[in-house]
Amino acid sequence: MTGAQIIVRLLEKKGIKTVAGIPGAANLHLYNALKSSKIRHILARHEQGAGFMAQGMARTTGKAGVCFTTSGPGATNLLTALADAKLDSIPIVAITGQVASAAIGTDAFQEIDTYGLTIPITKHNFLVRTVEELLTIIPEAFHIAESGRPGPVVIDIPKDIQQQSCTFEKWPEFKEISTESAVSENQAAEIAAMINSAQQPVILAGGGVNNEESAELLLQLAECNNIPVTFTMRALGAFPPDHRLSLGMIGMHGTRYANALIEEADLVIALGARFDDRATGISKNFCTKSKIIHIDIDASEINKIKKATYSLTARAEEVLRKILPLIVSDGREQWLKEIDRVKTSMPYVSAPEDSDLFHPFNIISEVVHNVPDDAIISTDVGQHQMWVAQAWPFRKPRTFISSSGLGTMGFGVPAAIGAALANPDRKVVCFSGDGSILMNIQELVTMAENNLNITVLVFNNQSLGLVKQHQELFFKKNFMATQFEAKPDFCALAKAFGIGGVDLTEAPEPARTLIEALAVKGPVLVNIPIDSSEIVLPMVKPGAPNKDMIF
Repeated sequence: MTGAQIIVRLLEKKGIKTVAGIPGAANLHLYNALKSSKIRHILARHEQGAGFMAQGMARTTGKAGVCFTTSGPGATNLLTALADAKLDSIPIVAITGQVASAAIGTDAFQEIDTYGLTIPITKHNFLVRTVEELLTIIPEAFHIAESGRPGPVVIDIPKDIQQQSCTFEKWPEFKEISTESAVSENQAAEIAAMINSAQQPVILAGGGVNNEESAELLLQLAECNNIPVTFTMRALGAFPPDHRLSLGMIGMHGTRYANALIEEADLVIALGARFDDRATGISKNFCTKSKIIHIDIDASEINKIKKATYSLTARAEEVLRKILPLIVSDGREQWLKEIDRVKTSMPYVSAPEDSDLFHPFNIISEVVHNVPDDAIISTDVGQHQMWVAQAWPFRKPRTFISSSGLGTMGFGVPAAIGAALANPDRKVVCFSGDGSILMNIQELVTMAENNLNITVLVFNNQSLGLVKQHQELFFKKNFMATQFEAKPDFCALAKAFGIGGVDLTEAPEPARTLIEALAVKGPVLVNIPIDSSEIVLPMVKPGAPNKDMIF
């Protein structure tokens, strides 16, 4: 078989049903082999879009998504999506074409050092040297991407390797992810003892618990021992937001009471969280009086930002399974009274009572009540992202997909496409902004071409809202390059790309029009006017401690 045929057959054996990508000179042999496969190919309109589509598949399923690009500009266009996946621990396998082996290093047409460029922004990468290597590299790439702390893996394959043939006796096996617990009885007992003896514990849940098993075990631990739970943005959906023990999201745009109460804790139990700056503010001022138990699958995260009193490198669900039988039921009456007191004195953010439909929280509330409970929500990056994180009641893991670590504008639409491809029976809603939507608006064609059940909601305040908010609050309203003079007709653009376009600005009954747009079984874009003076509050000033929130 040729190298290209081996690649395609191994993807089939892995169970890959869909790949996103764009062909070019350096990967045409791969596409030639793909023609005879049952794998569905989604033609993206930009390689960054293909990478985010792979992420949308991976974020909603927990399995590695796959994308294809050619060499040179194809590979460089993919870099942002790879870096985004690395920071958010998303498993994707990117297969990139490369110039012929003999031409590497000669500055050949569309040659770029993909291997060198992707070293710092991937979990691992490979430059294939012989056709035989494909039989070991491709299974290994998936194992690396999905095991331990997940992440992106790049396989760079010269076009002559795709073309060459080799003979082999049997197909390689794909390694199963080990489910053997890395937690000893003694370790579980030590962790349980610290929890049982704490007077005012708080659980800090991160992206490492945002899966079905971890979320269920997390709820059991919280209820058994009456431990309040706060979570990072990556953990939204892992704990019921309306639960009596929920403190909501922590950090820069989190709840005031989460940021206040975690500072009163005598024990912080960090599960799959990495203490990033958006969650902790100034890290040296974060939980200075608390003991910290830090559980993370990645040993490099332990003691990187916050010194742990007790740490363990393991999956959150492994630890939770082991410690739950050792946890003593505790009423914690005094701690619960304090939590209720602080929550009452620092009420959760909401829309003013006299506000109209076009207040962001009212729009979000209207959408919540008119989509199924299992709807998948994607966002771009900006004010709309924070409003959704604050106001949407995420109750199930893997239902919120957003660029957290890298904060990539242009993420929302292609990620929504990937989510819809992997979950064809579920509704997908993408919240975007008039700044973000233009970053990858070309993927509306891909959405139309595949008739995906996605509603794109554009919060249009005719500005780069979150950057403008920083200028307003921290740069004495010295607005520069954040207010748009040109005002694109997004509905006309949507229709030009082949999908429905609805403008609530002109609608006589905007609420009814929005509900009708959400009910459409196919792609629709809705333009929603948002007052440019609206800002996201509460907020922690960049470089300030969480206790100094603006509200």
